[in-house]
Amino acid sequence: MLLVLFGAAAPASAHAALRGTDPADGALLRAAPRYLTLTFTESVGLLTDSFRVYDPENHRVRTGPADHAPGRSDTARVALPAKPAEGTYTVAWRVVSADSHPVSGALTFSIGKRTATTASPAPDRTENPATTALYTIARYLAYLSVALLLGAAAFVAYCRPPTTAPLRTPARAAAGTLLASTTALLLLRAPYEEGTSPANALSLSSLAHTVTTRPGELLLARLVLLLVAGAVAVLPRTRRTKPPRRVTLVSAAVFSVVLSLTWAAAEHASAGVQVPLAITSAALHLLAMAAWLGGLAALLRTLHRTSPTPVTVLTRFSGLALTAVTVLALTGVYQSWRGLGSWQALTDTTYGRTLLAKLAAVTALLLAAACSRTWTARLARAGAPGATALARVPEPATGPALPPEQSPPVPHPAVSWRLLRRSVLAEAAVGVLVLVLTTLLTSTLPGRAAIEAADSGATTAGVPTASVTTIPFDVGTPGGRGTVQVTLDPGRVGGNSVQAVVYGPDGGLATVPELRVALTLPARRLGPLDTKVTDRGGYWATDSFALPMPGTWTMKVTVRVSEVDQVTVSRPVRVTR
Repeated sequence: MLLVLFGAAAPASAHAALRGTDPADGALLRAAPRYLTLTFTESVGLLTDSFRVYDPENHRVRTGPADHAPGRSDTARVALPAKPAEGTYTVAWRVVSADSHPVSGALTFSIGKRTATTASPAPDRTENPATTALYTIARYLAYLSVALLLGAAAFVAYCRPPTTAPLRTPARAAAGTLLASTTALLLLRAPYEEGTSPANALSLSSLAHTVTTRPGELLLARLVLLLVAGAVAVLPRTRRTKPPRRVTLVSAAVFSVVLSLTWAAAEHASAGVQVPLAITSAALHLLAMAAWLGGLAALLRTLHRTSPTPVTVLTRFSGLALTAVTVLALTGVYQSWRGLGSWQALTDTTYGRTLLAKLAAVTALLLAAACSRTWTARLARAGAPGATALARVPEPATGPALPPEQSPPVPHPAVSWRLLRRSVLAEAAVGVLVLVLTTLLTSTLPGRAAIEAADSGATTAGVPTASVTTIPFDVGTPGGRGTVQVTLDPGRVGGNSVQAVVYGPDGGLATVPELRVALTLPARRLGPLDTKVTDRGGYWATDSFALPMPGTWTMKVTVRVSEVDQVTVSRPVRVTR
């Protein structure tokens, strides 16, 4: 139910944020530009149909192939015709960020004069819902299955349960699910990037293109690795002798590390700062997560199917979990710093808020784990079946255990076993929530990139980046709805020009008898400041408007569509220095 809910309702957010465009969105140019250039916060990959340019008559313009600006993998550009017609042009674009997620958007610019173009703006959701849902569900299943598979292997290798029979069926199911989900991700990769139907997943040309991209290469490597591992796992059954335990352990460790790298090299760690260290940290984070949560599922299965479970198994898992938590804490702190970049991003971005939710879930998970360690320690002291003189629980952080005469009463072993099973079950349930939030984090724009895109004062090819805000409105009458696109250029403290374009319900330019734009800075109790835009014949503008200080301003737009019908709508706007 969780997989279907998040897969259908939470499409992945792009990880490369648009930093600027040349020409700027909404710009009025005297002469035609040679190139249309987009600049992003990280490197991007190009598709065969990355740019679609429409002229004022809504005819698609023939352009050259998309490429990068020389030496700039964080850009995407396309050559424009030498002598285009005057008027307003609409551009729809789509690229793939370095961490494998598609990025799309639209912009307009005018040459010579602004015209009432019939080209409709790009819809808010450019993904195919079915493709996005299937791809997202496959990603969740891949994370869940790799945790169960590697966790079960770590549990068997380190904790040495008396029998592995209860774990064989879950391990086979996890391996099969991982193989199926990886195949689905590989086939759906091209439709996911291009925003097309899942039916295109079986296209040979799409598959051929996928395997030439870095995400496709990593998925293919994961698939081959799983097939080879499956063949090797079946091989000993056809032979009379099995390989030595040491060889098996080394082979399993190498397999786990390489498998984890197929995730680490395709997600957040593959873009941004300190990429080699970030990939190493992400791989260790995934392995530690699998050892703890997957091992926890194996422990729960063992407690349910093996009675009595030797206390030595519990104490070994307690030590394994402690090591895994330590690795998770160290790598998690580093990855949080790398993804956030500032304290502001922790509360002001979706990534930061999701991270806070994950930290809360991990805290609950640690509390449940502490309860499990407590009941394990009591079982060891009570001499439960399977305990030996060497069985012990790692010494708590608060110091050595109390002497027997000062220790609290030890409950009956049967009671401790029952309470241990309950605490492990609670730990596993919260672990599922942690896995869901972890997968959500890999599908969310990192806070560092979000803040950088919002605060960027950089220029693109010498043109200052403008702040563009699109606000929908609806006065409640037939034909009384649309959107207002307001451009603050350059969107920084000091002098700015303001341009406002009204689009009607059909997506074309619309004329209104009155339009007012005002800005307020609530944090400083400043405003409202009226921009005093005037009708320039098809759009509203002012060439001189001063913004006195940076911050998150509230833009209020009043649109009057008739003598009596008007509405006021608002949106936050970030102003930088």
